[in-house]
Amino acid sequence: MSNQSEKLAFNKKSSSVILKDVTKIFQQPDTGKDFVAVDKINLEIQDGEMVTLLGPSGCGKTTTLRMISGFEYPTSGNVFIGQRDVAKVPPNKRGISMVFQSYALFPHMNIWENIAYGLRVAKCPQDEIIRRTNDVVELMQLGGMEKRFPNQLSGGQQQRVALARAVVIEPSVLLFDEPLSNLDAKLRESMRDELRALQKRLGITSLYVTHDQSEAMAISDRVVIMKDGVICQQGSPTEIYEQPNSRFVANFIGKANFIDGVFRGRDGEAALVEIGGHTFSIPAPGKMEGVEKDSGCCLTVRPESIELSGQDGPLPGTVSRATYYGAKVEYEVMLGQSPIIVEVYNPQLTRRFEVGDQVHMSLIDRCVRVLK
Repeated sequence: MSNQSEKLAFNKKSSSVILKDVTKIFQQPDTGKDFVAVDKINLEIQDGEMVTLLGPSGCGKTTTLRMISGFEYPTSGNVFIGQRDVAKVPPNKRGISMVFQSYALFPHMNIWENIAYGLRVAKCPQDEIIRRTNDVVELMQLGGMEKRFPNQLSGGQQQRVALARAVVIEPSVLLFDEPLSNLDAKLRESMRDELRALQKRLGITSLYVTHDQSEAMAISDRVVIMKDGVICQQGSPTEIYEQPNSRFVANFIGKANFIDGVFRGRDGEAALVEIGGHTFSIPAPGKMEGVEKDSGCCLTVRPESIELSGQDGPLPGTVSRATYYGAKVEYEVMLGQSPIIVEVYNPQLTRRFEVGDQVHMSLIDRCVRVLK
């Protein structure tokens, strides 16, 4: 993308978003009972920050997005955009733009007309409509396509048009509702990187909803994990991946192994955990909320934090699956009755194991966390 973004003064209009004790209750039509979709959540998105809501279906992430956009009103609580409580304000009065999964382009309008539509609705002067639309056409690398219609564009190009239409009105907040889910894997990755670069250059406060964990990790300043209408954990992608506060978060972000053990106490900052007669010293065990001495706990270990050997290692097992992916081999190793996933990268440089092989696993202790 070009330096055209320097002509667009989004930073002056960007605003923080604050949710205070926001609750949304729906009445189920079949039973008439109340269903709490979002339960007293508190969230602050800083000016110019990109935050992603992530969680399983039905966790409340889309409902939260719709309450910020104005397509749903909260049952209780406050939604602030900047200094203004917009909880009961209609969508067109909030100064936000939304990019949808379905693109929602007008099929009877060409690309230039689609992009300019919001400016026309806002009754901007014609010369301003032309200038701002042309600027965004160049910014989104859509030059030469202005007279085409949506059905003449690829999926990635249509997504660019949808993003251009959202950006051209210079919103204070930009909302994304799984905008890349209709694209193939390679194009989705490319568009993800473009979208993040654009958001950073323009400095637009953004909230992104996705079910794709790698997408959330790649584009976010902060990831918010939701489950059953509440926020389980929020933090930078690094914090969420490396310091999960529960088994649910650890298992939802990436892959995780859970190895049951007994917490035997501490050696300075390290946690001592006994597994199968072997005591592991975990130098950075995390917060260990609810873990008590001589009580059960589990070691949370990412697949890339386990080393395999044919001879040495404290945890013996048997290879039950070996899947070659090119850049890595993923092994499933049975530790007793528990399957452990191990990822070995650059397999050309390491010993290759086959199904049925007896192996030994060693944990990279500094990458292990202790959970209840």
